[in-house]
Amino acid sequence: MEESEFNKILDKYGNEIENEIEKCFKEKLRDAIYHEFIDRVYKSLEDYVLRKGKRLASCSTLLVYKGYTHRVDKELLKVCAGIELYRHSILIHDDLVDRDELRRGDKSFHRIFEDISTGFGESAGIFAGNILYSLSLDIIQNSKFERKLLSDSITFLNTDYRNVNESQILDVLFEYKKPDEAEWYQMASNRAASLFRATMLIGAILANAPDRDKEILMKAAENIGYAFDIQDDIIGTFAKEEEYGRSPTGDLLLYKKPLHVIYTLKNAPEDVVNGMRDMIKANDFDGVRDIIRVYGLEQAKKKSREHAKNAIALIEKTAMSIEIKNFFKEFISYVSESLDWYK
Repeated sequence: MEESEFNKILDKYGNEIENEIEKCFKEKLRDAIYHEFIDRVYKSLEDYVLRKGKRLASCSTLLVYKGYTHRVDKELLKVCAGIELYRHSILIHDDLVDRDELRRGDKSFHRIFEDISTGFGESAGIFAGNILYSLSLDIIQNSKFERKLLSDSITFLNTDYRNVNESQILDVLFEYKKPDEAEWYQMASNRAASLFRATMLIGAILANAPDRDKEILMKAAENIGYAFDIQDDIIGTFAKEEEYGRSPTGDLLLYKKPLHVIYTLKNAPEDVVNGMRDMIKANDFDGVRDIIRVYGLEQAKKKSREHAKNAIALIEKTAMSIEIKNFFKEFISYVSESLDWYK
């Protein structure tokens, strides 16, 4: 499966999920007309969620479900729309905490309302993220799957929501201290790893997959999450702005500690480590990247590839269809191979 085929699958199902999202907002916009500004908020939320992206979270649910049932039905698409709203509820808060100006080449949600005031936009972002989370649960629980399956699915989603918020607290804490590799894994286990666990397991739950497979998918999703997190953080440091959709220097300015930086802080001489902060203050990001290349980048890449290898081996053990196994294996391989782009 070449990259173009990989993207075609995500685009195809992403478009179907987006159609369901549009239906959701059409209904909610009817409810929001009681106040013109609330109407604006919902229209802004719709625009934010429907900005073009890969829909990896919701497509993970859809593809696991299809891997066991060999179909994609209307009720599943509703659940996937809920998953996508859930994912964006987290992104709104993430952008707000990280002070990111852009998301997918356009304004972060909290900046949409800067015509009123900066402070208002930040407050609106907090509440709008909560609104999306509420909408996501509404959509999922109003689908026509068995109540027990929906209850189990929402339990997973709620657990992930708590996990992600815990990881965000640790991520911010790490801006003020030097975590070690073990602490990074404690944080990362509740970030992308938790998101993939929830979204893939919801697909398995709704498909009534064998319990054995659910256990395997839990482990596979965790490894996918680690591989993806490490890769995404490397992109955030080394990609060009036109590739990333926002400034790749944001994490460096906040003194965030992705795994490649943790390895750098551990491996580099003390004087080099001390000089990194001065470089960041002077906006010498090329100099910081050069240091990371020498002391941390390859070690982080190696870890990401190890997790990718583990994930592929686990996916192979499931009873999912060959088509869906191949998709996940190619997606994981793509994440791993793309590390070579950043040197």
